[in-house]
Amino acid sequence: MTTVDPLVERPTALAGLTGSDDSDRGTSLWQGALQRLIRNPGAILGALIVLGFVLVAILAPVIAPYQPSSSEWITQVTPSDVPGPSPDHVLGLDPFGSDLLTQLLYGARQSLVIGVVSTTLGLIGGSLIGGLAGAFGGWVDTLLMRLVDILLSVPSLLLAVSIAAAIGQSPNAIMIAIGAAQVPIFARLLRGSMLTQRHSDYVLASESLGLRRSTIVVGHVLPNSVGPVIVQATLTLATAIIEVAGLSYLGLGSPDPAIAEWGRMLVKAQDRLQSDPHLTVLPGACIAVTALGFTLFGEALREALDPKSRR
Repeated sequence: MTTVDPLVERPTALAGLTGSDDSDRGTSLWQGALQRLIRNPGAILGALIVLGFVLVAILAPVIAPYQPSSSEWITQVTPSDVPGPSPDHVLGLDPFGSDLLTQLLYGARQSLVIGVVSTTLGLIGGSLIGGLAGAFGGWVDTLLMRLVDILLSVPSLLLAVSIAAAIGQSPNAIMIAIGAAQVPIFARLLRGSMLTQRHSDYVLASESLGLRRSTIVVGHVLPNSVGPVIVQATLTLATAIIEVAGLSYLGLGSPDPAIAEWGRMLVKAQDRLQSDPHLTVLPGACIAVTALGFTLFGEALREALDPKSRR
């Protein structure tokens, strides 16, 4: 009768918890999430809005009737007489004689660039802090999380305003300000997700096999912790677009008049809300609809990755 050495058999029995089974579980998780996402009407609507926004932003130089750097889009008008729609200006002009359609199209381009870059900056910075805290624990976790708690105690928009006011008025300053305000959110989220994964059975099995901590963290814990971070990045894009408009409205946007911003359009038209409501309704609707699209898609992605979160 053949006997089996339990010390030899043990790694084989546990290999499924750390090897291909873990990979298969991750693959099936994303496949199931994709199927649930496709069946979600909110996800489809959000994806269509986001896709439309991205296409408009990318194709703005092609479909816009004027270029923002050209003097052709600036027409001399009197503040008391704002021309309405015409063959040359489909949506009309604002009180300063700027073509409204051109501003809306290039405003989408500006919002997309700042939103994506600022979200990426926040994601990278937050992932570094949260990853270090979740991987090392101990005094590293305590020190980094106390810093994160201090930053989280300040509203993100107020923090962005403070940073933008300190480093100056420019698109780069807005990107840095909004990105820095999102760092503590990503850090807290990734750290919590990693701590949850560190107590999973497959991590305990990997430790019992003698795998190094760095191998476990990079190969198993981190890949299984990125789901909530991806969802948060999608939702942060909606927040970033609103904050871009908010900073521009507060006068902290780019001082260059050739750079179109939805928030600046609201400022320029705020005195004509009753006489020419379309001057504020159009940029306001662009901000609201775009933010709604990212929010719908982000919430649908959250439900797809974690069906238990569905209420």
